[in-house]
Amino acid sequence: MTGSFERLIQSDKPVLVDFYATWCGPCQMLGPILKEVKDSLGDRVSIIKIDVDKNQEIASRFQVRGVPTMLLFQNGEQLWRQSGVLSKAEIIKIILEKSN
Repeated sequence: MTGSFERLIQSDKPVLVDFYATWCGPCQMLGPILKEVKDSLGDRVSIIKIDVDKNQEIASRFQVRGVPTMLLFQNGEQLWRQSGVLSKAEIIKIILEKSN
């Protein structure tokens, strides 16, 4: 997983990574919001969901201590990070602002 993750975050378009857990209530709330973000932005963004229980190596590398935690990457560089649930409008605004 780590190798393919590295390739994904090297993309020249923004990549939003959602670190989540299946047992996490707020994570389940964020799922449909991220789907709406993807529906709105289409090919302008990639959204990847990483289950912290199944991918502990990646979660610890990015020091994910709580879920949900979202990280935004472009060209392999981390542009933004936040824990918790945000609205569709907030997430879209951040993606568009940070990835120009």
